[in-house]
Order: sequence, then C-alpha cells, then structure tokens
Amino acid sequence: MEFAVADLVTLAAGALVGLTLGLIGAGGSILAVPLLVYVVGVASPHVAIGTGAIAVAANALAGVLLHARAKTVKWPCALVFAASGVVGAFGGARLGKMVDGELLLGLFGLVMIAVGISMFLRKGDGGNADVHLDRASARRLLPSLVGYGFAVGLLSGFFGIGGGFLIVPGLIGATNMPILFAVGSSLVSVSAFGFATASSYALAGLVDWHAAALLLAGGLAGAVLGTALARRLAARKALLIRIFAAMVIAIGLYVAGQGALVYV
Repeated sequence: MEFAVADLVTLAAGALVGLTLGLIGAGGSILAVPLLVYVVGVASPHVAIGTGAIAVAANALAGVLLHARAKTVKWPCALVFAASGVVGAFGGARLGKMVDGELLLGLFGLVMIAVGISMFLRKGDGGNADVHLDRASARRLLPSLVGYGFAVGLLSGFFGIGGGFLIVPGLIGATNMPILFAVGSSLVSVSAFGFATASSYALAGLVDWHAAALLLAGGLAGAVLGTALARRLAARKALLIRIFAAMVIAIGLYVAGQGALVYV
C-alpha cells in the first residue's frame, strides 16, 4: 500500500511538471527537483536532479514536435544554441556532482528566486520574427548563440534544470527573436540539456528509474492538459506567468531556507 501511495504522489508530481511545461512552455525542471525531494521523498538531492532531468527532457522533446508543427521553431538558431549548451551542460553536471547536496539545493533555491524575479521583469512580445541563421548573418549571430548557449548549458547542468527560463531570454538576447519563437526554439535546448545532464547522472548511478517512468507518465498527461488550457487562456498568459513567477519565488525561498538551516 505504501508503494502504491508513493507511486500516485510521483505521478501527481509529474502531472504538475507537465502541466507547467504545457501551460507556459518552461518551468518543468525548476519544479521537478523540489517536488522529488520534498513531496515524493527522494532522499538524495543528486538522485532527484538526475531523475527529474530525464522526465523533463522527454516531455520537452514532445513539446518540440508540437511547436515544430506550428512552425514556431527557428531550427538553425535552436540547434547551434543547443549544441553549445550541451558542452556546457556536461561540464556543469560534473561540477554539480562534486558539490554537497544540501549546498546544491540552497544554491538552486537562490536561482529559483532570481528566475522568478526575472519573470516579473520580462517584457512583452516583439523582436524580429524574420531572424534566421545563414551565411550572411552568421558573423553577427554565431558568437552570441555560442556564448549564450554555453553559459546557459553550464548553469543547466550544474543545477540539473532544463533551463527553459534561462534559454528563452538567452535566445532573445542572442537573436532578438520574438518570445513565441524563443519558447518553441528553447524546447530543443531543454531536451538536449536535460538528456546531457541525465546521462551524466545515470552513468554515476544517480537516477531512480522507477520514479523517472512515473514522472514521465504523469508529465505527458499534464502536458496535454496544460497545452489545452494555454489555448483557452492565451489572452491571459501574462497573468499566468506572473502567478507562476510568484510560486517559483516562494518555492525558491523555502528550498534556499532548508539548505541554509543545515549550516546554522
């Protein structure tokens, strides 16, 4: 009976992660780690990071397919950004496993707070919808895409997060593409970073495969619901993002506080 309850809790956590991804296009992994540690009860923060990375990466891959059908993925920009980020993600994951688990959670909480604040400050849509990477624009775009991609990948791997909230502003900063295209293109990197981080943790034996499968199952169901809700509430998406930002900050404060208590 105990295992059945734990499985249901893990499925529910996965559904919440998937719902968030489907609703606002990011935020899956920034919720997955705290949920696995504080709700599901995964004892090791490192195992929570590795497990969450697998589930979020798979859900992001499904999101890529949906956005590709809607033609909201800037493929050349997305692929260069993702490739540069994967290099950073491998290095970040290696560094992350060397850091004490409680300290890592505390730092993760601080990042969540910073991300939540940045969401409140994010400006509306705009940018150049026609931007694309080709021979003519490569000299201007490639350095920015590679630089932003590597930096975001490094942070993604270190904290075990898909990085959607970092990738979206990174793509906008590198290319000035509209946020709609940045969200679609970011899922390519979220998936790539997540699999890079997950493989590093899996090779170290830091993945709970049973929990990962349940998270993925719940996440797929949540993503379907989140995508449907996003279509219905598209006009109020800015309000939804602000509500989620407040939730991210609140969870970040809790996680950072739990990590700090260990050193008090």
